[in-house]
Amino acid sequence: MRYDAVVIGAGHNGLTCAAYLARAGRSVLVLEASDHVGGAARSVRTFPAYDARLSAYSYLVSLLPDQIIGELDLDVRLVRRRISSYTPVGDGGILVDGEDPARTAADLGPDAQAWDDFYGMTGELARRLFPTMTEPLRSPEEVRSLVGEAAWTDVFERPLGETLERRFSSDVVRGIVLTDGLIGTFARAHAPDLLANRCFLYHVIGRGTGDWDVPVGGMGAVTDSLRRAVEREGGEIRTSSPVTSVGTDGHEAVVRIADGRRVHASMVFANVAPTVLDRLLGEDTTRPEPEGAQLKINMLLSRLPALKDASVTPEQAFAGTFHINEAYNQLETAYEQAASGAIPALPPCEVYCHSLSDSSILGRDLVDAGAHTLTLFGLHMPARLFRADPEGARQEALRRTLASIDSVLAEPLTECLLDPTTLEVRTPVDIEASVGMPGGHIFHGDLQWPFAENPHDVGRWGVETRHRNVFLCGSGARRGGGVSGIPGRNAAAAALGEAALGG
Repeated sequence: MRYDAVVIGAGHNGLTCAAYLARAGRSVLVLEASDHVGGAARSVRTFPAYDARLSAYSYLVSLLPDQIIGELDLDVRLVRRRISSYTPVGDGGILVDGEDPARTAADLGPDAQAWDDFYGMTGELARRLFPTMTEPLRSPEEVRSLVGEAAWTDVFERPLGETLERRFSSDVVRGIVLTDGLIGTFARAHAPDLLANRCFLYHVIGRGTGDWDVPVGGMGAVTDSLRRAVEREGGEIRTSSPVTSVGTDGHEAVVRIADGRRVHASMVFANVAPTVLDRLLGEDTTRPEPEGAQLKINMLLSRLPALKDASVTPEQAFAGTFHINEAYNQLETAYEQAASGAIPALPPCEVYCHSLSDSSILGRDLVDAGAHTLTLFGLHMPARLFRADPEGARQEALRRTLASIDSVLAEPLTECLLDPTTLEVRTPVDIEASVGMPGGHIFHGDLQWPFAENPHDVGRWGVETRHRNVFLCGSGARRGGGVSGIPGRNAAAAALGEAALGG
């Protein structure tokens, strides 16, 4: 059988790419190894006894452009969260409330003005830089001129730790900011490779504002809308069809499936990690294997837990990102312990309650009973910690993480579970096994700067490979990472030209 294009992987980026290709009149086949679409961007009935569909892996949307939503006519609704974050501090805390700047300033104390100045800078950076994410790559000099010297120095040039130490006086406030440089990334604040800076950049430029919004219906609603877009445009999706190899002469490609079938295509688009594509192509490269660094815990609660801080309600505290033992020095200590091969003694983590913003993911009985979901993202939990003894390390990481949470609450979190079974733990090794991300790395590898670091790449799209008809369309492409659809669109643009997409 033959198609104009084969897309490997039916995660959200693969579906985005396929929808654009089909919309441009190409015959498209999407091949997915698992028995479902969506990859890490899907909703799952994690606890079968209860009618609750959790966004099991990714859970918020920031990087998905309105341009893609509009061009593909996606039925995606996003809810803006009033509360950005809450951080317990002793018997009090810091509530960052978008509709109460006076309260926020009072909680931030001496760092209030520095906070406003810093996020004023990142807000302007987002407004200027984000529109370029779906354009051909610019040179570093062009981006520097676009964003201005202050933003370039603080975000692109100086280690993030140095920037935070210069701007903020509070260890807690520095930590609140630093966490955006560590989500899904195992890095030090002062590392000269600026990996934390790259991660931070992607977390503050989304949708031109830096806001992280709640997808109504859960992350599965985003994937379902993309699937419908592919099918509406005439694309085909085949699940339970793992690809075993890709061969190409630069003009014609042959994609082999595990059941022995062969698919011929003019173009191949890979929504897999670059290391996986290397193996499919039979290429021996020196590209390092990715390593994820997060612990994921999904929970269903009978009620939200009580707080030590009487000045906020649990509904306020858990509506945004609830930071747990993520002060600046705590984050550095946890990194050092993990880098030495030990599960952090006091794991830094953050939790978020989707059902406070969008109860549609719960059945009516659960809503009426006051039940809530809770999603935890633990930092500095690299895959290496779970290789030798996956189950033992998973249980120890869970024990220490629950102790970390309980240290900032007024009651044990486990007492709030709907029942003892409504808690699920996923390590990077588990994520690798379940969704095929090497090392459990949610970005398929280290994030890259969203510009052309090589002069020869100026004007290209950051999705090209050494084969003229093979493209990366997943998170491992330049300007990949997160739930965005950007590399999917960019891959289609690189293959067909921007005009063919209707942009």
